Amino acid sequence: MDPINPSLNSSLFPDAGAPENLAALAASLAPEAAPGHYDELRERVTPETPETPAGDDSADTLAPAWAHFFEELGPGGFADLPRRAQSMARQIRDNGVTYNVYADRDGPQRPWSLDLFPLIVSPESWAGIEAGVLQRVRVLDRVMADVYGPQQMLAEGLLPPALVQGNPGYLRAMQGVTPPGDTWLHIAAFDLARGPDGNWWVLSQRTQAPSGLGYLLENRLAVSRQFPQAFEALHVQRLAATYSALVEALQAMCPAGAPPHIALLTPGPYNETYFEHAYLARYLGITLVEGNDLTVRDQRLYLKTLQGLRPVHGLIKRLDDEFLDPLELRPDSTLGVPGLLQAIRAGNVLVANAPGSAFLESPALLGFLPALARRLIGEPLELPSLPTWWCGERAAMEAALPQLGSCAIKATYADAQRNFEAVLGSRLSRRELDEWAGRIALDGEAHTVQGYLPLSQMPTWSREGQVSPRAVLLRVFAVSDGARSWRVLPGGLARLAGLEGQIASMQRGGSSADAWVQTREAIDRTSLLPTHSTPASMARHRAPVTSRAAENMFWLGRYTERAENAVRLSRLTLSLLAGEDQSSLALLEWLHQLARHNALVPADVPGAPRSRRVFERSLIAELGNADGGSVGFALRCIRQAASAVRERLSQDVWNQIVRGEADFARQAAEQAGEVASGSHATSAVLRILEDASQGLAALTGAQTDRMTRDDAWRLLSIGRHIERLAFLSAALAAGFDNGAVHELPGFEAMVALFDSTITFHARYQQRRDVATLVDLLVLDGDNPRSLAWVTQTLRGRIARLAGSAPGKLTALSYELPDPASWTLEHLCAPGEGIHYPALMELFERCESAAYHVSDAIGTRYFTLTSESLRSVGV
Repeated sequence: MDPINPSLNSSLFPDAGAPENLAALAASLAPEAAPGHYDELRERVTPETPETPAGDDSADTLAPAWAHFFEELGPGGFADLPRRAQSMARQIRDNGVTYNVYADRDGPQRPWSLDLFPLIVSPESWAGIEAGVLQRVRVLDRVMADVYGPQQMLAEGLLPPALVQGNPGYLRAMQGVTPPGDTWLHIAAFDLARGPDGNWWVLSQRTQAPSGLGYLLENRLAVSRQFPQAFEALHVQRLAATYSALVEALQAMCPAGAPPHIALLTPGPYNETYFEHAYLARYLGITLVEGNDLTVRDQRLYLKTLQGLRPVHGLIKRLDDEFLDPLELRPDSTLGVPGLLQAIRAGNVLVANAPGSAFLESPALLGFLPALARRLIGEPLELPSLPTWWCGERAAMEAALPQLGSCAIKATYADAQRNFEAVLGSRLSRRELDEWAGRIALDGEAHTVQGYLPLSQMPTWSREGQVSPRAVLLRVFAVSDGARSWRVLPGGLARLAGLEGQIASMQRGGSSADAWVQTREAIDRTSLLPTHSTPASMARHRAPVTSRAAENMFWLGRYTERAENAVRLSRLTLSLLAGEDQSSLALLEWLHQLARHNALVPADVPGAPRSRRVFERSLIAELGNADGGSVGFALRCIRQAASAVRERLSQDVWNQIVRGEADFARQAAEQAGEVASGSHATSAVLRILEDASQGLAALTGAQTDRMTRDDAWRLLSIGRHIERLAFLSAALAAGFDNGAVHELPGFEAMVALFDSTITFHARYQQRRDVATLVDLLVLDGDNPRSLAWVTQTLRGRIARLAGSAPGKLTALSYELPDPASWTLEHLCAPGEGIHYPALMELFERCESAAYHVSDAIGTRYFTLTSESLRSVGV
């Protein structure tokens, strides 16, 4: 939503005075819905003919709920709406609410689109919706039970085999399975639309991994905060009780565990609705996991954690069925869990929803549900669906073909993106209609024809600061609250069509709106916050650190340190190359060696002693290269690692990471262009690096002081110190090896690289000898840039990670050199010439130990191989 200038728009809305005048003003400002569409604002259909009979003031009369809504706008009235729109857009942005679009050229993430006004549903309308949705979820659940059980509906001809066994979503691996509680569907979504007659119709249903439960929560928070008075005055029912009932039902039906451990399975951060997965997991108090966080052992599902394997008894899946188990379904899936279906068949894990429900989503099934409802539950459907013809039946195809021009043509089976793309016959030419008729005649089974319904239109707040009608689709959710028992969430996700068309989808530029369901009953103010806590319940709420999250935290620490090292080395190098004194060839060679070792310049770039100009230009050109190894690459890796543990980071930290990478990439690209044209200025590059250094310092501060010091934080810290130990050891070794440290410029440069210049000058005054350097940069236990401090800190953090008693080290800690055994006399004992063999050996040991410990941590805590495969909490 674009920012709106309140002062610019306030002139559009004169002072309305009394509250009743606000409703009248709304009626005059809001255009009617398009002809033939139901107008939610006025609670009537807009006539097809524009002529209005004399004395007809229906266009000026709002529905009672909407009139009440506008009357509760408060003293600011309509003039305050631009400010509220800005406030809500800022809240969405600050909360990091995103909807990922893979093909979006603006990047993989975009802010969630939410309209300022809610869709208001009256108690009478909701009563019909609720009864009809409850009835339909019962029917669908029994259809699944029959299809994967006795298959009576197929035998009686009430359900064509082609729509079940011919559907790619039918899973033969689930045949004969009875899920816990004999409940197949725990979450079902129904897309509803109001027709010109004012009645609600079912357009489609989603059962495989329906999205929206998290987004509608965020919508409720964002919109209700903008209209708190109207929210209370309209007596809107709350949502928390339904979510609480869902979790309690899942816990009660889980096959084992006291208390049962429930997780939410997500495809990962690049899924289009990943924000919702993380948000919903936090709200429900369950663990967010990806497929590689889980493993199956002895037909039981386990979560891989730093402490070992932890049993998982229930799984809310947000993953399409075909990706669930590469052993039995798609072998190329990297998102699922090998052996999961066998664990389900063994009855050792509850999965919501049970795999194999995808065939229920076919639009063709809507035409068979009335007969199935009468057969399975003995009731006629109360909530109708649009007339639907599956063209796999000759009679249905012959009835549908003459109506193609006024219907929607849909695929019977979902495409690779799980979509049932619709083609509106009214938008096709005569030739195109004939072509579609030919396709349908050749392959009727693959096509379904559905009656067209002009969607109702609700008032929305446009970017131009005006009220305009837009078509709306309402997604309603039924969730289980016990074995074969459901309740309907009193709200929903309202989806608004794009300005150019009717299809209300987020991929097509649509937006969303909150849905306010009014009630005449008492408002249920249930909260998911516990009324009382015990030590045992608090322990249960400590989320386990998964191996995947731990690994990403580890690399987040390593790449943060690597970025700081790259920035510091780049600044030092460019400053020295731009300085007046460039007489030390050993210093230039040392800088070139470090730059190549840390991938700041390509390997074939000539060294600074031979061609300083080429070396400098190459260093600047590589700064923003995200595919190289310089600063830009490290910043991108920070963002990627952080995105994988997004649920563990505050919004401020995440925003800082994203902005830091984007700003540096833009500025570095500009400087790379200057280099290409031969007009770059080193001072400008140094300012960019200084800004990056400040941003990284802020990020380091947040990592140090604003994160809970659990095992995930310890791994982040361990990653940082492993990277620091390897970098500093290599830098010291190179400086001593080529003799740069024995020249004044090289000596000063090494102290500066360790960020210890102020401390060195304050402590040693004018002394410039090897002993002072070793004392500060190697032996000083109080200097966070010294080898002794880094090594000792690493030993302690690794010991705490393994759960040892305070002060007790572990076997892995002993892989690192012990600083207590280092002495100045031994390290500074000279060898032949100006070499220091004991010192060089220490540098080599430190660097080698850093990489060895890194590999050992990965084996023990991330891949969980060999002896680390132990189970906890069974």
